[in-house]
Amino acid sequence: MHIGLGLYPKMLTDDDLSFARQIGVTHIVAWMPLPAGNGFWDFQDLLQLKHHIESFGLKLAALENLPPSHWDKVLLGEPGRDEQIENIKTTLRNMGKAGIPCLGYCFSIVGVWGHWRNGEGGGRGGAGIKSFDYDRVKDAPVLESGQIWGGHRWNDPVEHHVIGRVSLEQMRERAAYFLERVVPVAEESDVRLAAHPDDPPVPELRGVARLLTSPQAMEWLTGIVPSHYNGLEFCQGTVAEMGVDVTEVIRHFGARKKLCYVHFRNVRGALPKFDEVFIDEGDVDMLAAIRTYQEVGFDGVLIPDHTPTITCPGSWHAGMAFAVGYMRAILQTLGISE
Repeated sequence: MHIGLGLYPKMLTDDDLSFARQIGVTHIVAWMPLPAGNGFWDFQDLLQLKHHIESFGLKLAALENLPPSHWDKVLLGEPGRDEQIENIKTTLRNMGKAGIPCLGYCFSIVGVWGHWRNGEGGGRGGAGIKSFDYDRVKDAPVLESGQIWGGHRWNDPVEHHVIGRVSLEQMRERAAYFLERVVPVAEESDVRLAAHPDDPPVPELRGVARLLTSPQAMEWLTGIVPSHYNGLEFCQGTVAEMGVDVTEVIRHFGARKKLCYVHFRNVRGALPKFDEVFIDEGDVDMLAAIRTYQEVGFDGVLIPDHTPTITCPGSWHAGMAFAVGYMRAILQTLGISE
């Protein structure tokens, strides 16, 4: 088992990679690390990214999420999705050639939702935390038009789409259409596809159905195309939000070798209302969780995620260092080599 760190495009710097190595991280998950380009990521750019990370004694474990313009028509089931799928196949082939073993993705139109309380505190000692209360959003109006999640954040020129109500059946059809076409190429390229569950795992937001909101839904998705290369970006925090026994879910999917890598975070509460708290104070027994990963033979990467905002000049770095230190202590306690 290994400890990784998720880095955003502007954080793939010499200083941030040095920071990762100094706190004991061995692997990096790069979140949408490259410009959108021509609808796919170029082999040379991917290889350069990998070599840059490796020059700091780190390994590139996965790329996480595609630019919205790479697959907005796939998510919305619009004309042009076949062309986007062909480009995603090109990205997978280029990742395989570059030796990048995993692509994490979230098959969601509206993405991750929460009510940020960073300015108000809300956490231990007034730390800024992310909270969710379904009662505050369940009656939000239908999303009639707009950009899919993320289009405004990364200078990616995404089209303005007519969206309206989207049913679970429609989302399932679109996901099946996507996976049936890309999983064979993932197999050929030796690149695992890792699906992130919907966060928060509510049935719908603004009239748009959510695809992966329960262990049963995750089982459905991984069974569409039975393959080692059709797996999960296992967000332990999101699973905890579902109100289920997290260790049993780890055991279920871990025994089936469906865990590609893990977002290792903790929450207090579950739907309809929860807080994303420090790793050591949530409802999930994190020692028991890692012991369960060990029992099922998981030898992948755990990364901290959504850490609270700590009051200091380097709040993000402090939060990540705290989480990584806690994780390293558990691994050492259990005698797990990284």
